[in-house]
Amino acid sequence: MRKLPPWLIDQSETLLNELLKFTGPADVVTSRFFRSQPKLGHAERGFIAEAVFAVLRRKLEFAHLAESGSNRPTRRLALLGLMQTVGRQTLLPSVSAAEVEWLERVAKIDPASLPPRIQMNLPEWLEAALSEQLSGKGFSADEYKHLATVLNYPATLDLRVNPLKASRDEVIATLAEAGIEAQATPFAPFGVRVTGKPALNRLLAFEQGHFEVQDEGSQLLCHLVAPKRGEMVVDFCAGAGGKTLALGALMRSTGRLYAFDVADRRLAKLKPRLAKSGLSNVHPVLLDSEHDSKIKRLAGKIDRVLIDAPCSGLGTLRRNPDLKWRHTPASVAELALKQASILASAARLVKPGGRLIYATCSLLAAENEAVVEAFLAAHPGFELIPASGVFAGQHIDLDTGDYLSLWPHRHMTDGFFAAVLERRVE
Repeated sequence: MRKLPPWLIDQSETLLNELLKFTGPADVVTSRFFRSQPKLGHAERGFIAEAVFAVLRRKLEFAHLAESGSNRPTRRLALLGLMQTVGRQTLLPSVSAAEVEWLERVAKIDPASLPPRIQMNLPEWLEAALSEQLSGKGFSADEYKHLATVLNYPATLDLRVNPLKASRDEVIATLAEAGIEAQATPFAPFGVRVTGKPALNRLLAFEQGHFEVQDEGSQLLCHLVAPKRGEMVVDFCAGAGGKTLALGALMRSTGRLYAFDVADRRLAKLKPRLAKSGLSNVHPVLLDSEHDSKIKRLAGKIDRVLIDAPCSGLGTLRRNPDLKWRHTPASVAELALKQASILASAARLVKPGGRLIYATCSLLAAENEAVVEAFLAAHPGFELIPASGVFAGQHIDLDTGDYLSLWPHRHMTDGFFAAVLERRVE
């Protein structure tokens, strides 16, 4: 695109105005906006979405830069987002002479010259919590800054190959034939990392279930569950079923795999994905809460229980940057109580010698180590199994210690935490 249509700038500003109210998840607000604008094409939606999400990622930095200039503040923010995503030369022919002068001046400012907190682009409470937590883990100031920088840019696009339908090499070859550059991910055995953001859903291989979109961190979590053929397994907070499908494939479609969730609309999204996966061992189950009587009927019978608990999602800021502006210390504390309740309830399912895998996509110890440590203190019948040993048994070269701790700047995945808890055999 040599020149950006001026109306596209206007549409970006309109959407940004809605997003900055923080009345709901940014992806939901964006989808609703695009449904109200049916004339927008796929490429145009991409330009708008990337620009406004760039603003959400770098809101403090862009707001600081937008203090100067003319016209509406939200328009200035939209222009900064577009300059970041489509490039200055594409943007300049579409704006006024005053805006050209302002953008040229802003472009010369070195981000490293800005105050540290503005460079971080984190709310004050989150910056303080992470700084204290990571210094205790041995992170240097430079590494913490690197993490914050990585969180300010989009995530990579990862795929999980379905081994029931294709091999990783076959999927990479299929993508290459379609002109899509891809390579194996560093850790997950069935992971593929794609360059750019191609329209994968148009490929026949996708329609036939040869692969699913799934972050490598999420894939590694499924390997941490390490389900075996013929076992009884529960995905306790299944959602739309990405991890359920991965677990079913690792089980080679044997045994019984229950997909629990309290939201019917989320489980409904699993059904079409399940139909093309080739799996026959998955059983979706709608719960009314973590205390549903259906859980009681399976108590003490399950080999593996995965809890990908509802959490702040602060490990996914590259994808969901609005979360850092929508959460507060109070909301995190409330989530930790919910997580503890879910963990205690799911523990009833595990048989002696079975395993309970607790996971979040949060970076905060309050949702991670603190929840696990409190659970172990209250449930002496469970013990922590080192995650590194579970991966070594599957020839996965990844050692983050007793817990699975994935960091976007170190592992190029979403931020993930997980603990393997085994019920002792009395």
